Amino acid sequence: MKILSLLSQPIQSFNFARIPQLVFGAGSFNNIPSLLGQYGKSVLIVTGKSSHKVAGRWDQLTRKLREASIDFLHVQVSGEPSPELVDESVATFREKNINVVLAWGGGSVVDAGKAISAMLREGGSVVDYLEGVGTGAKHSGVKVPMIAMPTTAGTGSEATKNAVLSSVGENGFKKSLRHDNFVPDIAVVDPQLMVSCPAHVTAACGLDAFTQLLEAYVATKASPLTDALALSGLAYVKDCLVPAATDRADDEHVRAGMAYAALMSGIVLANAGLGVVHGLASPVGGFFDIPHGVVCGTLVGKATRVTIEKLHKEEGNGSIALQKYAAVGALLADVPAAGVEEGCKLLLETIDHWLDVLQTPRLSKYGISENDFEKIITGTGNKNNPLPLTDLEIREVLQARL
Repeated sequence: MKILSLLSQPIQSFNFARIPQLVFGAGSFNNIPSLLGQYGKSVLIVTGKSSHKVAGRWDQLTRKLREASIDFLHVQVSGEPSPELVDESVATFREKNINVVLAWGGGSVVDAGKAISAMLREGGSVVDYLEGVGTGAKHSGVKVPMIAMPTTAGTGSEATKNAVLSSVGENGFKKSLRHDNFVPDIAVVDPQLMVSCPAHVTAACGLDAFTQLLEAYVATKASPLTDALALSGLAYVKDCLVPAATDRADDEHVRAGMAYAALMSGIVLANAGLGVVHGLASPVGGFFDIPHGVVCGTLVGKATRVTIEKLHKEEGNGSIALQKYAAVGALLADVPAAGVEEGCKLLLETIDHWLDVLQTPRLSKYGISENDFEKIITGTGNKNNPLPLTDLEIREVLQARL
């Protein structure tokens, strides 16, 4: 089967959300002072603990801001952002007349920046506005302008309208603050900022981007537009994921490939939706202190296998989703054409190989046991998976990666 044969299918109606102004490429970091200056003379910079300090970048930026007479304040994010962090930051900076927020870091930092920019102009706690756990309050959509500058290639949060916040523990959750206006105004994607990203973080983030691209490609809400973007991202994952996390970590071209793939993954997930892997990632990440990329990476192989087996059984080789899985398998294996069964086999073999080479941790490393399966399954949604998995099938996915 050739990938282009999928285009013969009828085109269903679809909507496509807006994306940020994109500034992509090595050295685009140098545009930050002028981009910030478009919004005013006061900026709140949200960073992680260390990535902004690499290669003197912090000193370089702050010097340029001072030269441009731009005042800046700074808040740091450690781990995945919590509602408490957002509320505390907003209370500290609400009266500082912030003109623009710069979120400079990994996906967690970008999410924190989006939430802070959203709440600086809104009353109450951010919890009130979170999906599924808040009071049901509706956000006005008024925010402080926001620029996202990712230092990892994973979540694609620089291109989405939601900020994921976490409260980890027995009654924990991972929930989104969401509004069309929360899409960053500008995304500055500079692969030079990702060269210093540690191997294990690169691997986890890269597998998250891959999972998002794959799930969006086969999602029930996919369109020819999201398909084209997803496939272009997957082509770069094929060539760049393993090298970026192993022997070519300092190669800017490899880093640029993964940065592009992550950006595409954010755009397509926002428009086509995701599948059961991300349905599982929400409760797992709420109950346990485990990186989001690790959850997605460790589960994507088995979840894809179970979904493919169910599609074979219920829909047969004529299934559009199976044809899409097979197309990805052919792409990743550099095979010009493959039948449905061969292509799906190649896809699963490639994922298994990646998990082995990248030494992807299992769930038990983070304290997860069979005793936790019931509460995880209860909180899991199938999202836009090609077919919904039963509780028993979801348990099989968890068990395989315990």
